[in-house]
Amino acid sequence: MATLPLTFSPSRLFHRHYGAKPQQPRLAASVPLLPRRGAASARRLYCTPGAGGGNEVSVPPPPVAEQQGEAPKEEDEYTLLAVTGSDFNEVIMIVDSPATRYLLLDTNRNVHSVLPKTGVWTNSYWDEFVSLPAAVPRGPVALLGLGAGTAAHLMLKFYPWLQLVGWEIDPKIIELSRDYFGLSDLEKETESGGSLSVRIGDALSPSATIEGGFTGIVVDLFADGKIIPQLQEVETWLQIAKMLMSDGRIMVNCGGADAAVSLADDTGPSSWVQNPTIKALCAAFPGQLNWKRLSEKDSVNYVALTGPLPNLDEWSTSVPIELSTKVKQWIPCELA
Repeated sequence: MATLPLTFSPSRLFHRHYGAKPQQPRLAASVPLLPRRGAASARRLYCTPGAGGGNEVSVPPPPVAEQQGEAPKEEDEYTLLAVTGSDFNEVIMIVDSPATRYLLLDTNRNVHSVLPKTGVWTNSYWDEFVSLPAAVPRGPVALLGLGAGTAAHLMLKFYPWLQLVGWEIDPKIIELSRDYFGLSDLEKETESGGSLSVRIGDALSPSATIEGGFTGIVVDLFADGKIIPQLQEVETWLQIAKMLMSDGRIMVNCGGADAAVSLADDTGPSSWVQNPTIKALCAAFPGQLNWKRLSEKDSVNYVALTGPLPNLDEWSTSVPIELSTKVKQWIPCELA
């Protein structure tokens, strides 16, 4: 029986998309299936009519179920809603489950966006972005690396007055996200006046800005499962900082460590040096950078925040209660 490839790879989970080198689209079915290591049992993925020929595919348990500490259920089923490609992504897949909808990109099937259906939170780095509006003056916020709008959904849920401007380089992703991830709903003005404005193009282009600048910028730019190399350069961050208003801040998904490390070895005041993006940020903003590392169940990504360390007690009382403890985990970058 023919199989359609799909892999949830823990080492590549929750990476975002940026301007990958243009590629000619090809059928996803021509890429070999690589089972996830340690998967206790496979689940079945059923293709909906028109999504890929009606193939039935064995896939490992979904990553989000593991991160939430829930044992995957034997009766879980995953439906392939769409599979295609574009000039920027050789493979684009929309996968559905009873609890979560996924956007998968790249031949490695990296999860780039999720849409929880039975709750609000993703239990991954996207949740951290919800704390940014409470740490900056009121004003527009940029999302550099929009994907299917996971961060935008969360931020407008808790700050319905927020004016978001999101950049995504792949128009096919925007098209699919409007159809399958409710992105078009975010583009409508809320009762409080907030909305998402979608911009298709290079998030690092000089034209990726607005008059007056942003009070906050979220940076989540990945290609082929890796943070784009420009974000490991000091000059890139100095240019992004020019997009900010006075007292504005940048919050960044910095990916993982440069090499595999255990959580026990990664809690010291200088352990951020294991991440090359944070090293570049620290050089660009000396004495004005903070970091934290998500716990292993929360995808072991580093996140960074520019500016002086906020008053953690005040910050914790101004964010949704689910984040009140998490914001107290931020610490300044300090050289050994």
